Amino acid sequence: MTDQSKPKRKEISRQKAFTLLVQVGRKSGDGLPKGATGAALMVYASGVDEAEAVRETVAVLKQAGLAPLDVTGYGTLAEREKEGHDISEDERALMQRSVDENAVIIAQMTPFFED
Repeated sequence: MTDQSKPKRKEISRQKAFTLLVQVGRKSGDGLPKGATGAALMVYASGVDEAEAVRETVAVLKQAGLAPLDVTGYGTLAEREKEGHDISEDERALMQRSVDENAVIIAQMTPFFED
């Protein structure tokens, strides 16, 4: 058999989507609203493990001009389901998109303001 006649195998992705909550501080030019002291970002990031997803997320946020301070991991879809989390279809679609595109997706940003 020649290389051309061999059937193409679909590569199995070892990537998984991880749900992360990232707290960011202020930085000049970060695009956060005036008066905000920082923000919380709900992120879906792909990686072979959570550590890789966190590293990629922090790198992307820094490139975007944000100042990541803390990252809390909530696990994969399967881990979250096992813990009884209520996961909407929209959230599931964003998680799948992060794997399909090998991407970091910011699903929600909540700015923090001093009282």
